[in-house]
Amino acid sequence: MAMARRKTTVYLDEDVLRASRVFAARTGQHEYEIVNAALRSFLGLAAVERVWERSQLTDEGAAALAYGELRAMRREAGGGTAG
Repeated sequence: MAMARRKTTVYLDEDVLRASRVFAARTGQHEYEIVNAALRSFLGLAAVERVWERSQLTDEGAAALAYGELRAMRREAGGGTAG
């Protein structure tokens, strides 16, 4: 899934910048790809994306499952009925 990218400025320690440049050169990637992958991993987004890719759910199925869980949680909490 291609996502839109936005340009930003970040300040990195010299050793981190140097290591990212070396890694990018060794793997044939752009520096922004290395930084993006590292942040996705650190923030847990990579794991979520891997699970989503393996999921057999459609968007509608995922929404139905989420709303079902929400209704069940509200019943358990005594929140009454949910739509």
